[in-house]
Amino acid sequence: MTETAQHRSMAQLEAGLDDVRRSPKDEGTLQLIVRRPQRLERELVDEGTLDVDAGLVGDNWLTRGSTGTPDGSADPELQITLMNSRVADLVAGSRERW
Repeated sequence: MTETAQHRSMAQLEAGLDDVRRSPKDEGTLQLIVRRPQRLERELVDEGTLDVDAGLVGDNWLTRGSTGTPDGSADPELQITLMNSRVADLVAGSRERW
């Protein structure tokens, strides 16, 4: 059953911070890879190929561009987004909502 979306209270978020702080500092496990092949689409993949120029192959990062660059081109600092899975769990409430 899918959990109903709700915003976590400040108290709920603060209560989960100790678990987040116990995250490994020097290594970790990749839990999820999501690429965006088209605008408003998400695709979960088991593995991906990273390209210096294109980012995650199959993702639309390069063609989507960015409002943060003067010319609207893709921002090379935003090719890949990493997120601590403990933070994702804390904010989302469950992995099904990632």
